[in-house]
Amino acid sequence: MTYEIIILLFWLVVIIAAAEIFTNAIESLGSKLKFSEGVTGSIFAAVGTALPETMVPLVAIFGGSSEHVSEEVGVGAILGAPFMLSTLAMFLVGLSMWKFKGSRKRDTLAAERGGLRRDIEFFLFAFTLAFLVAFTPQEYRLVRVFVALVLVLTYFYYVLETVKASAALVKDGHATEESKGLYLGKILQDHMGIVVLQLLIGLGLIILGAKGFVGGVEHLAEILRIPVIALSLLIVPIATELPEKINSILWIRKGKDTMAVGNITGAMVFQGSLLPAIGIFLTPWTLNMTVLASSVITILAGLWLYFLAMRVKKITPLPFLVNGVLYSIFVFIAIFMIMGGNG
Repeated sequence: MTYEIIILLFWLVVIIAAAEIFTNAIESLGSKLKFSEGVTGSIFAAVGTALPETMVPLVAIFGGSSEHVSEEVGVGAILGAPFMLSTLAMFLVGLSMWKFKGSRKRDTLAAERGGLRRDIEFFLFAFTLAFLVAFTPQEYRLVRVFVALVLVLTYFYYVLETVKASAALVKDGHATEESKGLYLGKILQDHMGIVVLQLLIGLGLIILGAKGFVGGVEHLAEILRIPVIALSLLIVPIATELPEKINSILWIRKGKDTMAVGNITGAMVFQGSLLPAIGIFLTPWTLNMTVLASSVITILAGLWLYFLAMRVKKITPLPFLVNGVLYSIFVFIAIFMIMGGNG
């Protein structure tokens, strides 16, 4: 088991290094294109770092060892990703705010509120719709296909709204700024082609690192004899969400709160709309009790974030403890259900 743990640590280092390369390139890209931090964090960074966990359900659905396992891992990974982001990832944002409050010279969240509210509104609409359609009978195939199309259109409408708000945000001082020069720019001439090259290198390393980490986790799960549903809901999402968590921690440390939070909430919109649409198209899209519990807690976490964005003027690290508590509650529920054979 020592060997497996060393392998996991190796891939973790790869992901951390890749996240630093990626965030550096994303900042440079957003700055050169004169986009707001909201677009840079919620779309560019969110979609890029969401690719590893996007691959997991697709690989599970198309290449699983059995139809049952493929569906269980696929649906679990699709709905487990937004759960992990809305609970554990947001808790880590609060923890990072507290940890780096000295270097940040503030202990409150300075994310742009309009973008935060927009992200959470789109996420709650899409994820709740995807959750509710699971309760429709299998014979209502046309209804399910219609909902899947609505989810796809919802994400593209979200992108349009986010980009449309960019120009006004840039004028208000929310333009993307580079915290340091492009890494490859110190070796080669700093222009758009080199930015894209570094972006692709960082993204490639993120995908490679996440895939290696997931493989290591799966192998360790086999040794420990962890059930498939626990793997798909608790373990795999932690591994695949590492890029978002690490990117956001890096941006929180630098005081770039809009990009830090947007990286998570933008990924929540992406994974709460497009990925469920794929699941509805390709699987029976049914929920067992464990997945049902995770989905309800995800919606509760989203509603809590929306309350913070709408009602709390100064968001300190403390409210994010709620997200951590919600994550812990689900872990206990999942363990209880799995041990009782009700997963």
